[in-house]
Amino acid sequence: MHQFPDAKAVVRALTPDDPVILTRPHAASRAARFFVEKFPGKAMYAVKANPSPDLIQILWDAGVTHYDVASIAEVRLVRTLLPDATLCFMHPVKTARAVREAYFEHGVRTFSLDTLEELQKIVEATTAEDGTPAGDLSLLVRMRVSSEHSQLSLAAKFGVDLADAAPLLQATRQHCDALGICFHVGSQAMTPFAYVQALERVRAAIAEAAVTVDIVDVGGGFPSQYPGLEPPALEDYFAQIHRHFEALPISYSAELWAEPGRALCAEYSSIIVKVEKRRGEELYINDGAYGALFDAAHVDWRFPVRALEDDLREPLAEFSFYGPTCDDADYMKGPFMLPADIQAGDYFEIGMLGAYGAAMKTAFNGFGATEGAVVTDEPMASLYRGDRPDPRASDNVVNLR
Repeated sequence: MHQFPDAKAVVRALTPDDPVILTRPHAASRAARFFVEKFPGKAMYAVKANPSPDLIQILWDAGVTHYDVASIAEVRLVRTLLPDATLCFMHPVKTARAVREAYFEHGVRTFSLDTLEELQKIVEATTAEDGTPAGDLSLLVRMRVSSEHSQLSLAAKFGVDLADAAPLLQATRQHCDALGICFHVGSQAMTPFAYVQALERVRAAIAEAAVTVDIVDVGGGFPSQYPGLEPPALEDYFAQIHRHFEALPISYSAELWAEPGRALCAEYSSIIVKVEKRRGEELYINDGAYGALFDAAHVDWRFPVRALEDDLREPLAEFSFYGPTCDDADYMKGPFMLPADIQAGDYFEIGMLGAYGAAMKTAFNGFGATEGAVVTDEPMASLYRGDRPDPRASDNVVNLR
């Protein structure tokens, strides 16, 4: 893959008709080192956020040794790339065949669950042919917690309610070497208090179940920075998580885990798109809802944008986008701020697409072809450079530092 100093250099060299995915290996490596060095426990990458083999290798090289895999395909992918990585199968609903393959062929020993039925499935699937049950399982019971402080809820689909947690924890304890509790506060949690609330629920579950807990996994939800979504410093999240983890009634040797996805890869990628048509304040571009801009279309996510033309002189104005397909749903309302004189044939860059963008691309309607290039400039926003304004100055952010 060719390397360029920035997006403008890519446009000058290629004048592309298809979108160009730009990757910034240095940004992903920096984010990984930040979590490895500063999170007060084990940070494992949530592969679903971006399963790029190049990215997974970059994270490994930067010190990330554990990977949250949510399907047997992700298990196979990461095991092929990283023979020595620790894989944790954290989807609470798995097929018995997937569990068995993960355990016996890929060395997976950690599984999550949220029902007695899933517990029984895991126990049976990891039992040897001679009837000997597995003695080396780490089983994490996923609890349902609030997503009220996050931009995208993950509170409905998975997790055992607090009222039902004790019997499941007690039953799971009988079948594992290490018992854990995990949860997910939702994507893009905008305050550390989201984790404080969840850990208080964990405390109540442990007290009621009266079991020894060896692992507490606070899941994902660690944020990145987008227009209108500027979170507190990640150190604030880490400090509050550590403080409340230390106060739990758990084993003296208990481990603290987390599953960052977005926070590790959002800054890794951006995309160059071309304006094919302008209609008022609507720009028809060559990527969209069925490409890397799924979140912009379906959850109204506002990504940063910047024009790549040197002859645009007018002030910034609000625009919405239509993608290239024939579907009216291929629409991103924004607003996205670009020069008011942008026209058909112009290029601009959409930033912070490393999380979920490239991972959710499709070939619907015959579109979806992209080129790729490595760039060495900085992402449009970063939580890791040390040059952000202090968000504690805003009344809209809850800070617990």
